[in-house]
Amino acid sequence: MTAEIELNQSVHGLKKECLSYGEVLAQSIAVIAPTTTPAANLGLIYASAGNGTWLSFLIGMMGLTFVAVNINQFARRSASPGSLYSYIVKGLGVTAGVLSAWGLILAYLFTGMSTLCGFAIFGQSLLSHIGIHTHVLTLFALGTVLAWYVAYKDIQLSAKMMLLLEAFSIGLILVLGVIIWLQKGFALDISQLKLQGATPGGISLGIVLVVFGFSGFESATSLGDEAKKPLKNIPKSVMQSAIWTGVFFILMAYVEVLGFRGSSVDLAQTEEPLSLLAEQAGVGFLGILISVGALLSFFACVLACINPAARVLFMMARHGLFHTSLGKAHDANLTPHTAIALCSVITFIVPATLNLLNIKPFVILGYTGTICSYGFLLVYILVSIAAPVYLHRLGKLRSMDLVFSVLAVVFMMIPIVGTLGIPGSDLFPVPPAPYNIFPYLFLLYLMAGFGWFMIQRLRYPKMVKKLEHSIDAIHASFSDAE
Repeated sequence: MTAEIELNQSVHGLKKECLSYGEVLAQSIAVIAPTTTPAANLGLIYASAGNGTWLSFLIGMMGLTFVAVNINQFARRSASPGSLYSYIVKGLGVTAGVLSAWGLILAYLFTGMSTLCGFAIFGQSLLSHIGIHTHVLTLFALGTVLAWYVAYKDIQLSAKMMLLLEAFSIGLILVLGVIIWLQKGFALDISQLKLQGATPGGISLGIVLVVFGFSGFESATSLGDEAKKPLKNIPKSVMQSAIWTGVFFILMAYVEVLGFRGSSVDLAQTEEPLSLLAEQAGVGFLGILISVGALLSFFACVLACINPAARVLFMMARHGLFHTSLGKAHDANLTPHTAIALCSVITFIVPATLNLLNIKPFVILGYTGTICSYGFLLVYILVSIAAPVYLHRLGKLRSMDLVFSVLAVVFMMIPIVGTLGIPGSDLFPVPPAPYNIFPYLFLLYLMAGFGWFMIQRLRYPKMVKKLEHSIDAIHASFSDAE
């Protein structure tokens, strides 16, 4: 019986305090996959926000910063592989916590599926330039197997690889950004600064897409056992990942919109804007390198998604919600190897199955990228509600904490309304099929997760108490760090 597993933090079996601040930060940065937004997705945001694209990113960064403040109310006081799942249990109770765990697993796995599709798309494009043509399933398998092996082998190897890949990609994009702006004489783009032609509705729709681009910034919280100085480095990583990627997004949005000024090509219709700008700037080779960087960034995101998903699954198994095998760490590698294997298989099977049904990778990317957002939104709202409740119980609640909680929840309503739509509204129309049914599929998924939790609760009545005791013990072990 799973309830017989010891639940104390000291016996999780993961590699203790081995990751530096930079490596912890790399986890959050890699799930955000900042390279992919300016390299592939910026045109979608520009189509809505126009000259207000930079403002959509700025408002999005501010909103996610509010969420980060609420997450860090917990992250500064305790750390575990359970991520936001354990935080929400501590604030709102077991039922809300378990629902958030199901939400996190879906969010990370579907983000991994989406970026696996991006890996395959960019991989096929780059290979075609050298005369190699391969089936998308081959690239799905290659990306998944490589990510599984690195995640299975060593968390330090995972972190260092993600850090190097993202640094390489971001560095190339910044170099190109400077070249583009230099060719414009470092001019101020008055049209952007005055938001010429931009509308509040368009900027709001841009924010919806921006929030999805930031999703996963909190994933460093899953490294509670493995981070050095976790009560310092994890909350710092959560906040810094939101702020620094936000600054990067704002800068590149401004530069790319400026770069397309006067061009015969519409940014809103361009799938690879940086490659086109590199050609126009006479540094086409840099565009090819950025495409390689985007490929590597997509891979890093697949890896970065498997890591936290596996650790949440690992903790749920240790709490009696899944089979004991998922809650065991590898004796030599000190990684949750069984949970990693399961997450890797799921990450491959779903997009592969959809592709076998003749759905193109780009369409699968859109489907899975949309579905993953529901999991993130659920968890961000729950943790923002849980934070003031938790602080009240500690006797540390301040009025400012309530303000940050309300601001975070209100801000999260923007993407929720944007994805659900309002019947008859021109500002937030109901999305077309099949996107209009995705919210209901997500609700069915949560109902199934809740049903499984109730079944386990009836089978093992002591499970809830043991789960609460486990999380209380983790928090108590950090009490002296206050």
